[in-house]
Amino acid sequence: MPSLEEARNVARFLHALGGGASVRRKAAARELSRGDPLDANELVGHLISLARQGWEPATCVLSDFMAALAQEAEHIPHVGALRRLAHVQSLDTVADLFAQGPAKREMNPDAAARADANAFSQSLGHLKQQARLTRDPDTLSRLATVSNPSVLRNVLINPRLTEELVVRVAARRPARPEPLLEIWRSPRWSVRHAVRRALVFNPYLPPEVGAKIVPLLNTGDLRELISDNAVHASLREQASRLLAEGPESLRPASPRATDVPGTRIGHHGPD
Repeated sequence: MPSLEEARNVARFLHALGGGASVRRKAAARELSRGDPLDANELVGHLISLARQGWEPATCVLSDFMAALAQEAEHIPHVGALRRLAHVQSLDTVADLFAQGPAKREMNPDAAARADANAFSQSLGHLKQQARLTRDPDTLSRLATVSNPSVLRNVLINPRLTEELVVRVAARRPARPEPLLEIWRSPRWSVRHAVRRALVFNPYLPPEVGAKIVPLLNTGDLRELISDNAVHASLREQASRLLAEGPESLRPASPRATDVPGTRIGHHGPD
């Protein structure tokens, strides 16, 4: 089983790793694949505890491990056993990461498709190209409301997109889960604290995704989450357990200069 010091060494390694969020996510997946599933659970449990105690390398790299569990599952051979074994190991904060079931609220897919058809007459290919290339902020704002995830995927890489608009889309209700998942998968936007908050407080977000965002929130967010009855019950319970893990700094993590110059910040800022 990895010791607390070994978990610290892993956190230091990933914290110093350059190349951006995708590189760190894949590195986190490799770390989770090195040993057996019991080791992987222990490692994640240590990192959650260290992050809750405010240790900066852990607060910065925890998001990479959460993204690895969500997006690199096919490269983690034993990922299917982690939840069951976390319960056996009494690692409740790790077991919480594998929440299942429908979102607290759901939007009918036919209603979403009709709304898109009423708002836009262009072909899907045209909408995708426009979403990626438009320079007009009003057009970009309209395209960001499309429920088709392929359109939003192109909106998210438009260089003129602002955090304010992404937060609005992430908080939009009612919403289909697919666009929300695109935001969570975006290496550019999923690292922003305001975006994470908007996603996790949205009752239309599936709990399996929300459960991987909750450990990345600060103490104030967790307290707010617990008292929000619109949020899925499993996420409120998860937040309560995390609060018991110890204090966390309420300030954003300090910049890491190994990413794009002037832009990389810990788990509260841009990547």
